[in-house]
Amino acid sequence: MMPRSIRLAALLTLNALTTTAVLGAQTASSGKAARPASSVSALRVPEADALLPWSQQIAVREGWLTKRHAMLLPMMRRHGIAMWIVVNEEFHDDPVVHAVAPPRPYTGNRDIFVFIDAGEQGLRKFAITGYTEENLARFFDAPFTEPRPPAATLRDLYAQYQPATIGLGIRGTRGQTRTLGYDAYRFLAETLGPEAEKRFVSAAELVQEYLDTRLPEEMPHYTTAVQVTEAIVKRALSNAVITPGVTTVGDVRRALFDMLWAAGVRTWFQPDLRVQRATGDVATSRGFLAVAPESTVIQRGDVVHIDFGISYMGFDTDWQKMAYVLKPGERDVPAGLKQAMANSNTLQDALMQRHARPGLTGGTVFNNTMAEMKQRGIEAMIYSHPIGNQGHGLGTSIDFRSGLRSDTTAQNSRLRSGSYMSIELNTATAVPEWNGKKVFVMFEDDAHLTEDGYRFFRPRQEQFYIIR
Repeated sequence: MMPRSIRLAALLTLNALTTTAVLGAQTASSGKAARPASSVSALRVPEADALLPWSQQIAVREGWLTKRHAMLLPMMRRHGIAMWIVVNEEFHDDPVVHAVAPPRPYTGNRDIFVFIDAGEQGLRKFAITGYTEENLARFFDAPFTEPRPPAATLRDLYAQYQPATIGLGIRGTRGQTRTLGYDAYRFLAETLGPEAEKRFVSAAELVQEYLDTRLPEEMPHYTTAVQVTEAIVKRALSNAVITPGVTTVGDVRRALFDMLWAAGVRTWFQPDLRVQRATGDVATSRGFLAVAPESTVIQRGDVVHIDFGISYMGFDTDWQKMAYVLKPGERDVPAGLKQAMANSNTLQDALMQRHARPGLTGGTVFNNTMAEMKQRGIEAMIYSHPIGNQGHGLGTSIDFRSGLRSDTTAQNSRLRSGSYMSIELNTATAVPEWNGKKVFVMFEDDAHLTEDGYRFFRPRQEQFYIIR
């Protein structure tokens, strides 16, 4: 087999040739001039050099798994879960499985991971899989594989330990906590019997704490992921990608995908772009969270916004930044737009530094931050969410949808020290240079919670990226 470096170079070259051919075909068919295609290697941001190869990623994450398993028993006891069962179906992965089992793909018809509070014996761990996986023996007391039927193993474990409660991925309010499919549920119920089924409970609170608890060793790797995210977005919001009057929103999105490929990572959701324009119509100046059509041509005087995130090391990032396209004769961003961004920075400071602390409820942080914004006369909106193992992770949100409903669990959920939060928010400011039209400055930055409030993984944006 050829060396990895040669294989990678060959792949990049092939992709570049393919991209050129496709763009040429598109140009010929449309009759429009296409932006010259850059090679994929040229699209690779230097920050991506810090990313680990897949084999090293696995080794590091397996080290984390040992420590995660060590935290599990006290969590199970806090949430009253005597037995926790995670079921992974072939081509229908449970999003929790890569946090409880070695981080590599599982393709058994039905792989079952069982965690048991065995009292004085401590935590017992069993992997019931459809194939032999040597690596599982490093992390589980007993990997069971075919030809012994999984049902027989499950019945034996239930009979031996007689758990008072059996936690499953059911009845949760988020996707990560309601993962158990109907057929898998029926398999467990029929295998364990009606008395055991009466002991089935939701493992939602356990799953939330487990996924929301961060290890100190994870932070450098998450920081690297954020750095790569930032670098890709900066490149996309520059003249390296955008030519005013020529480049479309769709062009920028495609460039983002190509930069992901060049970096060797993937996105956890499609990149979104928004365009605000002083004189634009509804189709191109859509404000909060409405995505601009791909056919929108980016013009001088536009405010351009990207919402984007990558997946790396079992983590997701989430990132929003703003750019301004200089008009002819302009050397700088209009003062009104600068003030709009300053208002969003003020909102960040209030939430992160003055009002957020470990142990406070998400509702308290939201309400206190919004009260300060009202006092300052800033029109604000907050929709911050946990992040980490998933882009929209589990944990306490600081969010208008929960903050305004005092009877919800989300309102009363408490911030966990060390947890990661996507600080997502916006302000709307009337801009004099736009004849008083409101401009939304939408930010999203990943941060971690300390005893003194949230701290960004990367310095925040305080000035518009400029496209000339």
